[in-house]
Amino acid sequence: MKVAIIGAGNMGGAIARGLANGHYIQAQEISVSNPSAGKLDALKAEFPAIHVTHSNKEAAEDADIIIIAVKPWKVEEVLKPLRLRGPQILVSVAAGLTFEDLAHFVDPEMPMFRVIPNTAISEGASMTLIAARNASEEQITSLTALFNEMGRSMLIEEKQFAAATSLTSCGIAYVLKYVQAAMQAGVELGIKPHDAQTMLAQTLEGAAKLLLNNENAHPATEIEKVTTPGGITIKGINSLEHDGFTSAVIHAIKASL
Repeated sequence: MKVAIIGAGNMGGAIARGLANGHYIQAQEISVSNPSAGKLDALKAEFPAIHVTHSNKEAAEDADIIIIAVKPWKVEEVLKPLRLRGPQILVSVAAGLTFEDLAHFVDPEMPMFRVIPNTAISEGASMTLIAARNASEEQITSLTALFNEMGRSMLIEEKQFAAATSLTSCGIAYVLKYVQAAMQAGVELGIKPHDAQTMLAQTLEGAAKLLLNNENAHPATEIEKVTTPGGITIKGINSLEHDGFTSAVIHAIKASL
C-alpha cells in the first residue's frame, strides 16, 4: 500500500513519522510533498527511505491513499489539480471541511475519510476521530489500524465531529490548563515547578490508563476508591464542586463547538 501525504507541517510530518515507525506501511512506500524544503529535509534525514518532493502530483500519482494535511483554505487549491478518483482513497485532516465540501474537489463517488488527530500524535498518543464515506468495511478497518499505531482511533458519524473535536482536540488544552493551575498550587506549597509538572503528568497518565485498560472502569468508581470518609481527597473534590469545576468544564466544551 502506497501513501502520499500532501503537506509536511506539524500534522503531516507527525503522520509521516507515525506511519514510518509503524508496521503497516514501509517507509519506502510513503511520499511526502511540501512547497518548502526544510521540513522535507528533516523528514528525509530521519527516514532516508521516505520519498520527498515539491510536486503534489508526483506524490499522489501512484498512491493508494492520499492524505491531505494542509490548512483548510488551501484544500481546494491542492485537490482540484490532482483530479483524484477511486480506487484511490482520500483522507482529509482539514478541520471544518465536510464530505460535501470535499466532493466538489474530487470524484464525489471515491472513498473518503475525514480524520481529526490531536496534537499528541507527535508522541504516538493521539485520540484520532475518523468518519467515512463511500468506504468499504475493509478500507475502514485498514485506515483505523493505521491511526491506531499513532495512539487510538475511533470511527464516528460525521455529524458528531464538532462535539468530539471539543472533547479531544480542544480537550488537550483543557487538561493542560488543569495541569498549569495545579502546578501553580504545587509551587505555592514549596514544590519545584519541574517536579510538580512531572508529578502531574505521571498522575494524568495513570488516570488515563485506569480508564483505558479496564473495560468496566468509570471516573466515578475510580474517584470513590480514593475518597475515604473524612479524608483529604473528598475535601478537595467538594471544594472543586463548590467553586463550579464541573460546570466550568461543561461550559468550556460547549463553548468550543
